[in-house]
Parts: sequence; structure tokens; C-alpha cells
Amino acid sequence: MNFDYSETQKMVAESARDFAQQYIFPHVMEWDEAQTFPVEVFKKAGEFGFMGILVPEELGGSGLGYHEYIAILEEISKVDPSIGLSVAAHNSLCTNHILSFGNEEQKHRWIPKLASAEWIGAWGLTEHNTGSDAGGMNTTAVKDGDDWVLNGAKNFITHGKSGDIAVVIARTGEKGDSHGMTAFVVEKGTPGFTSGKKENKLGMRASETAELIFSDCRIPDANRLGEVGDGFVQSMKVLDGGRISIGALSLGIAKGAYEAALKYSKERVQFGKPISEFQGISFKLADMATEIEASELLLHKAAFLKNEGRPMTKLSAMSKMYASEVCVKVANEAVQIHGGYGYTKDFPVEKFYRDSKLCTIGEGTTEIQKLVISRNILK
Repeated sequence: MNFDYSETQKMVAESARDFAQQYIFPHVMEWDEAQTFPVEVFKKAGEFGFMGILVPEELGGSGLGYHEYIAILEEISKVDPSIGLSVAAHNSLCTNHILSFGNEEQKHRWIPKLASAEWIGAWGLTEHNTGSDAGGMNTTAVKDGDDWVLNGAKNFITHGKSGDIAVVIARTGEKGDSHGMTAFVVEKGTPGFTSGKKENKLGMRASETAELIFSDCRIPDANRLGEVGDGFVQSMKVLDGGRISIGALSLGIAKGAYEAALKYSKERVQFGKPISEFQGISFKLADMATEIEASELLLHKAAFLKNEGRPMTKLSAMSKMYASEVCVKVANEAVQIHGGYGYTKDFPVEKFYRDSKLCTIGEGTTEIQKLVISRNILK
């Protein structure tokens, strides 16, 4: 076992750190308060290779693995988790679904545009009435000659308004049948495909979340990904990798909040000495540091299994569950260490605190992760 980053991984992390400081840091609160989705920053991220991290070089991507992927998301999320969330959703959901299950023609048609960020990607599984119960979806796709006609709506979709292309899971069989759903690619501008309400959120406010609406939306069969009925199974496999993404996002939030709290605790003087010298504060920092370390190790073990093509459903669920719960705890303690200042927007921990909660909900709640883990260990 080797716990050191390779030279390539170190360079990738440094590049992401520099990118975040130069292009994201100056605008964090401006974007947050206005709920601005800064498309131009994602175009710039494409130039750095951060929008096609796992995409092979022959398709215009960076050709990197999951260890590098974690490093990039971590560094971006330490500065602004909402930008990290959008980078993660673009890479691991939309792009990765096409990369994993598209045919060669489909990959060459769509992946280069996604990898360069010429196009921003969205991924639609969740609906108003179906959160964790994806099998109960109401959005349908009905075959009509050589086309499919989609009707229904998806909600809580990252890049629902600004996305140029969406991978959408629709029901092609009976409700509740895990083999009754199929994945399709729908391009922006397709008649009958529109966006709806943009959510006004607690945190992650620079990452756009909105509805996708389908009203007699006709797409050719060439836009179908994989076999009819494979959409749900494909989605579960995509989410395995997506959980590593949310774990990496959580790790970045936790590290950002911890580093801010550590710095503040050394500078803030009470009763004649830095508050870091008080056991009540130093023990908080010790717990935070330990749990961050454990999160990182779990994530990289899941990444190792993913890179090796080995089963990693259990580890990805464990890493996502643990890292997301840790980031909420660390962000909460960081606010506490800052005291009254932590409750103001003058210090970064207030935003880390708001942003952190999404990590225990998105791409499978903590409760769903426990379900996945328990089913795997009880086999």
C-alpha cells in the first residue's frame, strides 16, 4: 500500500488549487447571494481539463482516474462547494453515463463537447413524487415508429436550466419494475423539452438546480443509451461513481471548514491566550482532523476499487455516507469555534455550514446509503 500521491496527482491537485484561487475565490459570496450559475467559469474549467476528468484523451478528456478526480473536487470544494458540486454532477452523472453506456457513435457525438465544457451536462432521475423511490417515476417514453415521445417532469436537476444536454431516465415499462426504465439523451432546443422552476436553496446556491419538463418531446431512437429497460440498472452503476464524487465534495467542505477554524483558533485571543490552547477547542480540532483523515482514506479505497474495475458499491456508499456526515459535523464545529463571527457572512464557515447539508441528501440520502451497505454486508 502506498498512501502518497504520485507526482501526477500532486500536479493535478496544485492545478485545481490555483484554478480555484484565481477564478472562483474572488466571486464566492457574490455568486452565492445572487444565486448566479457562472457558466464562464465552467468553460474555463474545461480548458483546464476539469470537465472531462475521467474521459479518455482520444475523446477530448484528461484521461485521469478516480484518485485525481477526488483531488480536483476536493481543492475546488475547499474554496466553493457549489462549484465543486456542479463539476461533480457534470463529470460523474451526465458525462459518465454516456461514457459508460453509450455506443461509439454516441460517445464521439457528445463526449468531446462535454469534456471541453462546450456543452454543460445535466442528469435527470429524480421526480417530484419520487426521491429515493426512483422506480415509481411517472415520466414516460413511448415508442412511435423510429422515435420516442417523452412526457413528464424531473426535479432537483443540477443544470436544469443552463444545461445543453441531459441524460434522462424515463419509464418504458410498468411502474416499479427495475427493468421498466430506459435512458435517453435529450439536447437543448429539442421541441417539447423545457426547463421549469429554479430552486431557491439554503446552500450550494451557485450550483443551478431546476426542473426538466417534457411535453410530447420527440427524440430519435439513436438517442437511446443501451438497451430498452436498462435505464435503472445503468443509473445505479452511475451512482456508485457519483457517491465518490459527493464524498470528495464533502471532503473538500470539511477540509475548508477545518482549516478556517484552525486558523481562527490560533488568532482569536481570549483570557490572554489563543483559544486553540483551551482544551474545549483543541479537542474539537482533534476530532475534526481525525474524522477528515478517516473520510479521505475511505474515499481513496473506494477510488482504488473503481480504478481497478472491482466491485465497490459497498465502499462507495460507506465513503459517501461517512464523508457527508463528517462534513456537516465539521462545518457545525467550525461555526462554533468562530462563535458569533461564525454566524456572519464575513467568515467562510457560515457558507460551508449551509453548503454541507446537501451532501447528506444528494445522490442518495444517508439512510439510503445505510440500506445499500446493509444489503451488501448481509448477502
